[in-house]
Amino acid sequence: MSEVVPAKPIQWPKGKTAAASFSFDIDAESAILNFKPSTADQMSTMSHQSYGPLTGVPRILDILERNQIKSTFFVPGYTARRYPSVIKNIVAAGHEIAHHGDMHEQPAHATPEEEVGFIERGIESLQEVAGVTPIGYRAPMWELSWYTPHLLSKYGFLYDSSLMDADYPYELAVGDKSIVELPIQWALDDWEQYAFLPDVTGSGLIESPTKVREMWQLEYEALKKVGGIFILTNHPFLSGRPSRAASLETLIKHILSTPEVWVTSLGEIAQHVRSLNLTPRVLTKPDLKA
Repeated sequence: MSEVVPAKPIQWPKGKTAAASFSFDIDAESAILNFKPSTADQMSTMSHQSYGPLTGVPRILDILERNQIKSTFFVPGYTARRYPSVIKNIVAAGHEIAHHGDMHEQPAHATPEEEVGFIERGIESLQEVAGVTPIGYRAPMWELSWYTPHLLSKYGFLYDSSLMDADYPYELAVGDKSIVELPIQWALDDWEQYAFLPDVTGSGLIESPTKVREMWQLEYEALKKVGGIFILTNHPFLSGRPSRAASLETLIKHILSTPEVWVTSLGEIAQHVRSLNLTPRVLTKPDLKA
């Protein structure tokens, strides 16, 4: 059995010592509909999800504009088709549009043939609505299958942002090729802090935005110290609410006050990582018989 080696610190551009990126998953109704299709009949539940594109995204775009930073928005194909003007506004503001499945389907629960359909429908929808071919991918529920990286390589994606085994970006080996991996972690996701839908998801505990910002800022400071990458994942139907958005902007301003950290979109970070010509890491599926 070959031993998996850890990701190593990388050199950041222009004298920077770490990187940070604010990413947004615009799941809207897709995440709930895929999990429980019958929720389509629940008007209040659907309105909770539609708050994201209708109200949360415009508020977040204003925050990003005020602070002059570029972000990455992961968009399911269904969301793009249902809210085309919202997605076009994100593009017009200069932000990156990336792939997030079609109906927020989890690759790990699909056959390879089904996965191909998710990838192709998502690409087609983003091309048609946003006029872009995405170079970035994030698995719905952050759950890749062991086949997903091969599909991403086949369809020309530069990077993925779904794995959790490192503090640093790295090249993930895919046969004789590779894709850039930009690692994330559950503690830097607003779903665990704010998500609550009766009979659908969530613990029922909705955290204070102040407590959430404190946790995120502590992780930012620790990652900055080790020269890592801080990737925050927010959902506009959650963090787009007024008090949460205000707290998020406070965090953004704090991070921008540390000039040694590179703050940009995930696409920009991935392009830098690719330019370093790193040796790809090989990750292997556990052998239960070993």
